[in-house]
Amino acid sequence: MKTFITRTITALFFVAIMLGGILWNELSFFLLFFLINFFALREYMKLVRLMDSDYGEVSPWHRVGLLIAGCAVMMAVTDRHFGGSGVTMGEIGFVLAFIFILLLPLGEILMSKNFSLKTIGYSMLGLIYVTAPLSMMVDLRLVPFSYSVIPGWHTTIYPDTVPHWTGYAGSEGILIPLLLIIFIWINDTMAYIVGSLIGRTPFFPSISPKKTIEGTVGGMILAIAAAGVFGYFWGAERFGLAWPHWVALAFIAAIFGTAGDLLESRLKRLAGVKDSGKIMPGHGGFLDRFDSLLVAAPFAWIYVSLFVR
Repeated sequence: MKTFITRTITALFFVAIMLGGILWNELSFFLLFFLINFFALREYMKLVRLMDSDYGEVSPWHRVGLLIAGCAVMMAVTDRHFGGSGVTMGEIGFVLAFIFILLLPLGEILMSKNFSLKTIGYSMLGLIYVTAPLSMMVDLRLVPFSYSVIPGWHTTIYPDTVPHWTGYAGSEGILIPLLLIIFIWINDTMAYIVGSLIGRTPFFPSISPKKTIEGTVGGMILAIAAAGVFGYFWGAERFGLAWPHWVALAFIAAIFGTAGDLLESRLKRLAGVKDSGKIMPGHGGFLDRFDSLLVAAPFAWIYVSLFVR
């Protein structure tokens, strides 16, 4: 009972932080994913050290450099002005990312006693696995839409505009990132419910013993169906996004979100740990919470770039 209460309180706090960061304004959205990237990268490095002891021998400067490079890449996808100057945060981030990504292998060669290209590969993979998808989430927020929360009143929303009738400032561009997160949550929740009720056949038991084929397929079907129904009746009229796009995003969230969950479960098994971290009591670490998003976000970004922008 105590564990259930702890998990519930933590979940409510987590949802409040996520919604606040996503909905408040563009800066809060960026800071939310900036922090997620920072802590998820730290957890990734910990898992790699547990999987391969050679990575544990990299210098502290290498680990710090990787974190700075990851944070710089996040900055590079923004176009916000830094303070009151004419230099954008994106320009500063691009320069820092370029410098530190070059310094990582150079520093490893000069400062490591047992230099190995393998350790550089692990670090670069961390930027690809963690930082790149979260950067794409920040970029997806720049996609404008014609919202019509009030029937018959359409307003095209671009970055730097604030529709006063929405009830909160800075809602521009949140639709696709928010939908992707919601569809992942629906898929996970429905998979758990369906699996608990009728799940019999194990799905990748060597990686995730509790997952069943029935639950996995059921979650996917229900997530896509929910997106299709809502998108058909309200998607285009109220949010300026045609219902096929809702279905496509739900499909991406269900398929690749599940793949992301399995991938992170595999990494934890190789590392010999149950959770990637303990930042959230009862819910594990940042990688545990955002594993599905890390794989789904790149495919959503590609889809939006090709068919929506």
